[in-house]
Amino acid sequence: MRIIGGTFKGRIFHPGKKFKARPTTDIAKESLFNILENRYEFSNKNILDLFSGTGSMAYEFLSRGCLSATLVETHFTHYKFILEVIDALKIENAKVFKANAFKYVQKTTDRYHIIFADPPFDHPKFDEIPDAVLNTDILEQDGLFILEHPKEYNFSSHSCFKELRTYGKVNFSFFEK
Repeated sequence: MRIIGGTFKGRIFHPGKKFKARPTTDIAKESLFNILENRYEFSNKNILDLFSGTGSMAYEFLSRGCLSATLVETHFTHYKFILEVIDALKIENAKVFKANAFKYVQKTTDRYHIIFADPPFDHPKFDEIPDAVLNTDILEQDGLFILEHPKEYNFSSHSCFKELRTYGKVNFSFFEK
């Protein structure tokens, strides 16, 4: 896993062989952040990274100066790796929760400007994720929810859907309330 931009640019971390997450490709991350950096000023944004895996997306936001990031990951090995990377980078504006993402979004009272979710592509409740996030009050007014998904999913008929970006096999659906 490589951080591709900002103050941590070029830092590489190796999650190990027991790691089961599918990290977002560098090309897809770079393309996504080119869009986001042209639309948003990160210094006043709180970020939520659901199904964090390696934590790669949160590190990209933090590296680019976001106000804070919250990472939610249920798998213990992944959670532990995230804590190790945060410690190695000496990040102080991140919170990490070992929790089920669906339960987290229902229980938290925190609010976020940008929510990113990259669930396992074979997650049994994959198609429920947009509503699980958007039917709560955790997304700030004018906030953005981004869902990474395989091409088999099409969220364009969702009432909050705004756009789709595709980079190879990686698809990002953007939602706004």
